[in-house]
Amino acid sequence: MKTENYIVDKLQPIDSNQLYQFMSDNKERLKLFFPVTLEMNSSLEKTEAYISIKNKEIEEKTNFTFAIRDKKNDQIGGLIIIKKIDWDKNQGEFAYCIGSELEGKGVTSFAVKEMINFAFEELGLKTIQIISHKTNFGSVKVAENNGFVWQKTLQNEFTPTNETPLDMELYELYIEK
Repeated sequence: MKTENYIVDKLQPIDSNQLYQFMSDNKERLKLFFPVTLEMNSSLEKTEAYISIKNKEIEEKTNFTFAIRDKKNDQIGGLIIIKKIDWDKNQGEFAYCIGSELEGKGVTSFAVKEMINFAFEELGLKTIQIISHKTNFGSVKVAENNGFVWQKTLQNEFTPTNETPLDMELYELYIEK
């Protein structure tokens, strides 16, 4: 599998069936760290609304949600998001998810690299964060593969649905301008 066979691009209304199917197929792996996204895509109607909301957020420059897709067949293999953007600090946070069939194949690292360029060059951000649980080895590897540096443990940073709060690890990448 070659990462040049993948692209990162904006979700389109025509993607609703496919995105809904992606979420359904990957429900178990997404339920812990992506419960809100999963709920927002729990029916085809909700997925249609989700895509509309996400494209409005791009227009408003509040969040940037993109599909990670196979160039050959346009299949959505994951999502990558720039969220929690603080324009005063020129800082944002990456969140990403990938389908089980693409895990460990470099596709998420490729998507993060693409979004780093977008965040720094197009948006003018100076700091990008990745917040991951220490047991999410794939996410930690993606951060490290892209030059993110561990900063600290964030106590009780994330509370999964109906569970106790989890400590999360903060990784950052800076650009000097």
